[in-house]
Amino acid sequence: MKLVIVESPAKAKTINRYLGDDYHVLASYGHVCDLPSKDGSVLPDEDFAMKWQVSSGSERHISDITKALRGADRLILATDPDREGEAISWHVLELLQDRKLIKDKPVERVVFNEVTKTAILAAMAQPRALDTELIDAYRARRALDYLVGFSISPVLWRKLPGARSAGRVQSVALRLICEREAAIEAFIAQEYWTVEAELGKADGRNFKARLTHLNGKKLGKLDIGTETEAIAAAATIEAEALQVSDIQTRRIRENPKPPFTTSTLQQEASRKLGFSASRTMQIAQRLYEGINIGSETTGLITYMRTDGVQLGSEAIAGVRAEIGQRFGNRYLPDAPRVYRTAAANAQEAHEAIRPTDAARAPDSIRNFLDYDQARLYDLIWKRTIASQMQSAELDQTAIDITNRSQSVIMRASGRVVVFDGYRSVYQEGQDSASDQVETDKTDDSAILPAVDKGEPLATRKVMPEQHFTQPPPRFTDASLVKAMEELGIGRPSTYASIIQVLQDRDYVVKDRGKFIPEDRGRLVVTFLNSFFSRYVEYDFTAKLEGQLDAVSDGKLDWKQLLAQFWRDFKTAIDSTSELTITNVIDVLDEDLGPHFFKKNDSGELMRSCPNCSGGRLGLRLGKFGAFIGCSNYPECKF
Repeated sequence: MKLVIVESPAKAKTINRYLGDDYHVLASYGHVCDLPSKDGSVLPDEDFAMKWQVSSGSERHISDITKALRGADRLILATDPDREGEAISWHVLELLQDRKLIKDKPVERVVFNEVTKTAILAAMAQPRALDTELIDAYRARRALDYLVGFSISPVLWRKLPGARSAGRVQSVALRLICEREAAIEAFIAQEYWTVEAELGKADGRNFKARLTHLNGKKLGKLDIGTETEAIAAAATIEAEALQVSDIQTRRIRENPKPPFTTSTLQQEASRKLGFSASRTMQIAQRLYEGINIGSETTGLITYMRTDGVQLGSEAIAGVRAEIGQRFGNRYLPDAPRVYRTAAANAQEAHEAIRPTDAARAPDSIRNFLDYDQARLYDLIWKRTIASQMQSAELDQTAIDITNRSQSVIMRASGRVVVFDGYRSVYQEGQDSASDQVETDKTDDSAILPAVDKGEPLATRKVMPEQHFTQPPPRFTDASLVKAMEELGIGRPSTYASIIQVLQDRDYVVKDRGKFIPEDRGRLVVTFLNSFFSRYVEYDFTAKLEGQLDAVSDGKLDWKQLLAQFWRDFKTAIDSTSELTITNVIDVLDEDLGPHFFKKNDSGELMRSCPNCSGGRLGLRLGKFGAFIGCSNYPECKF
């Protein structure tokens, strides 16, 4: 009998159906070992020795595996095909070896990117040894996270009462959210105006155009700054007859987006389905591990933790066959599309997230899925199919309109879909207007009537409109994941957990889908920026991720990486030993003053105590955290 170990009982149940009676599949129920949350779990002075212990609740599962192995003649480790999966297999093997259960029994490692019968049987036919480089990268990551958390957190607790803890990557993500909030608070709106006109052809058809040039000058976004200027511009438009001065039409090809990575799936599920990053991963995990669809239990999507956008040749062939059958050859490019990722630090070790069978359309299995599973599968299937379809073709037209003196130039823009191509299946979602960094782009989606150069146009109505510049938007799940990926912070397996930890620690709160830092979170970020600035820098964190990848690739020794990091980090920790709470308060009060105190008409922070009038309000630290207090305490109790 051959004993097969996977992570989850759902995955075990699915795989059990594919293998014969000679196989027994058991689940480890995730990681079986972890570093204890106490001092001494990583020992830098002992060549970074790591003291692992069996995770809470795992002893029972290890006992079941132990019993099964006694009657087995082979051990097959079939955990997920990434760093975490390799680590689980390694820990299981280490525990079994410690218990003298392996002896002469062969041990094999098999990996597969999808939980289907074909993939499982193919993997079983191509076993390999454990990947020691992946395991080393896992050990390095866990050691780094431990050393940061268990070195900085005690400093936080001593110097910043009320703080919870600090994490290596979570603190950098928290910095993103806090810096965005500070930018919002510092933002001063500027008034500006646009001027549009409704213009008419002789046949009665109307369209809108926007003023782009006035008195020989191209207008910038803020150039018309007052109502008076806008009214004057409108009067200039109305003063003379208008005519078409130029027509530019060009056909553009709009290519489909690549299939999903972990990051883009989380972003799109947030935009289109309203899912948090954690919710997306929970549902994707279930679709990957296997669903009973009547005649069989099978995984419906490939492995959901990936930064690769590429598809295997067999998958591409299946997708192209589905496109040809469902939409016709007109929608099928002559050659398959090949994608390459542009994400920082991407490894592309796995395929993009795709359906395991392109012919398994969402409608055909909807009755076997719950509501959210069906919606996420629909998203993945459509994105995958669209990624191999023909480009959409659009005619983009720009019409310039001027008066006889050429004191005004107006422009009308529009586009018409000539061939929908991939758009017939899928269009990428957009962040809502309030979630986008403000741009000066105009809407070019209008359909314009045919016009001729020199054609006179009637001015039906001129419409000056007031606007105010908008502050940068708060982060959503989608935009935060996108920012982390672009900066090279975190990995596909960590985006969701990073966001969740920030909420669990009460460092941020989510309000109507947007992340707002709590005062506790802002205090922690300011403290880290002031006393551990290097370790919350975006570039430093991204560089460290790149070094961990180098360990995975066998290009860097994991203990060398830890030694380099620990040398400088320990110096930074030691330098805080002389730091007093007064020092900390002064820094926090200076940095966060604009957040806690309003400004008067002169732009000065209003720190005068409303209780005693003579005292100065400032940040204070008490047993339970920070508060605003008067400098005349204890005489003044404010």
